[in-house]
Amino acid sequence: MTSFTREHVRIPAGADTELDCWLYLPSTPGPHPAVVMAHGIGGVKAAGLAPFAEVFADNGFAVLVFDYRHWGRSGGTPRELLSIRRQREDYRTALSWARRHKSIDNDRLFIWGTSFAGMHILDVAANDPGLAGAIAQCPLVDGPAGMAKVPPARALRLTATAVADLFAGIAGKPPRYLPVSVGPGSHGVIATNDALDGLDRLTPADGEPWPNRITARSLLDIAVHRPVLAAGRIRCPLLMVVAETDSMAPTGPATRAAARAPRGELYRSRGGHYDVYAGGLDHTDVLRVEVEFLNRHAGDRERAGHATEA
Repeated sequence: MTSFTREHVRIPAGADTELDCWLYLPSTPGPHPAVVMAHGIGGVKAAGLAPFAEVFADNGFAVLVFDYRHWGRSGGTPRELLSIRRQREDYRTALSWARRHKSIDNDRLFIWGTSFAGMHILDVAANDPGLAGAIAQCPLVDGPAGMAKVPPARALRLTATAVADLFAGIAGKPPRYLPVSVGPGSHGVIATNDALDGLDRLTPADGEPWPNRITARSLLDIAVHRPVLAAGRIRCPLLMVVAETDSMAPTGPATRAAARAPRGELYRSRGGHYDVYAGGLDHTDVLRVEVEFLNRHAGDRERAGHATEA
């Protein structure tokens, strides 16, 4: 295994704000293959991403982990706003920064996302031919399919709150917020049996801000987005880690994305949505599969580069 360091960096994003990031660098000489990582709906980098980043860095990868604008320690107002367009831009901003870093091999650059970030992984991978690979774990890749899992009465109430918040924003009023993870039967975005278990498992231990809330208007963005339709245009290797009993992200669209992607690979992880994270039923095997994928395709790119030079 390789030792590594972690430093705190800020990356300019948008017109007037910054992304707050952790940069892991192996102690071995670079340039290194690299992974750019971010969380899912309502997630921040301190909520369970370090165990993945540390293992990747231990295996010789530079890792850039960032908070989206409006979330965690990144800038942007209103707070806890989910904009699919901006979050995709944040991935591209982080990738652009990584490609310019002297310790990173921009020919061996991967993207990684968990849960809701599966939306962004498919979108970005379909439009960035320079990527060495992409990983989406327990991914949501079809907004309408995800909304279909919500009982009609609760969906109607959530939609009404979202529309009210949208008009409040147009009128210049403060946002209306919804809790992200709640118990079954409660009013919130995720009200599955394991939602509170997941919240407890991912709560940062180091005091990072994570208020478990989201602007209600954000739900309107989620409901219409279908990046699963772009899977056939992804030319880089794509690993879809799909939980066997996921109660949050529909597994059908995710497995179809793996099948449609020309270089798609599928791993069915044991347990539910939160069992991929540290403390979960399949965390160790998920890490093993993801590291094997990264090493294999980073090696493919390195060998191809040497062949071209020769």
